[in-house]
Amino acid sequence: MEEIFYFSTEVNWKEGKTGKLSSEGMEDITIATPPEFSGGVPNIWSPEHLFVASANICLMTTFLAIAENSKLNFISYSSGGKGKVERVDGKFFITQIELSPKILVSNEHDKERALRIIEKSEKACLISRSMKSEIILKPEITVKN
Repeated sequence: MEEIFYFSTEVNWKEGKTGKLSSEGMEDITIATPPEFSGGVPNIWSPEHLFVASANICLMTTFLAIAENSKLNFISYSSGGKGKVERVDGKFFITQIELSPKILVSNEHDKERALRIIEKSEKACLISRSMKSEIILKPEITVKN
């Protein structure tokens, strides 16, 4: 049986280069053009931030699902995401997203398993697979001392 899901959002302009992102049942997010572009506003979520965040969040949620199915016990997970914006043929693109997950495990045996699972998670991530951007995975797996 084919499964189809829909995720709806609404954007409303507020003033200048800012607006409000909303979705039923969730907290609103103030959004804006980033300050790197003309008239952009600092310290407010931009489409570029949210694009990079989508890949980063998807990596984490995919990792959590695969780690649970694999019965991997880990102590902590955090991840940085950095998107590279550059001009290609006169137009701006996010050409690369570097994801740097840090996973803390309790023993050496789980270190190798965690690495395999995070690599599998990157390949299985719905969002990353849907993007044109190159995804660069730079995991750091450490064992608690």
